[in-house]
Amino acid sequence: MTERLAILIATPDSSAPAQVVTPLVHALAARALDAEVEIHFAGPAVRWLIPTVADAGFTTPTREKTVGDFLREAVAAEVRIYACSMARAAWLAADETLLPAAGAAGATAFVARALDPAWQTLTY
Repeated sequence: MTERLAILIATPDSSAPAQVVTPLVHALAARALDAEVEIHFAGPAVRWLIPTVADAGFTTPTREKTVGDFLREAVAAEVRIYACSMARAAWLAADETLLPAAGAAGATAFVARALDPAWQTLTY
């Protein structure tokens, strides 16, 4: 069994907070199982890495937690967070900044994980 998981979040944009919570919960579950985990945000999903966007996205109708809450939990659990360089250029304004924990990784980085037999991948 592999102990490395790379997750790609590409489709849930900032209008759909309920859709982005599942991959974040999966990342936390994998960390609870001591797996090495990284999440790559691509396309419009990169906007979730803007703190004001993440903190405005409630994941359930009862509004108990935001996407920002889940992202902070993931970072605290040592999940590595990456923003696609192309997505940043396409979906972020010049004055917008990402979570401090967000690193940069292009499409090739995730494809390399998918091709590496030591890693499992999930795509959302």
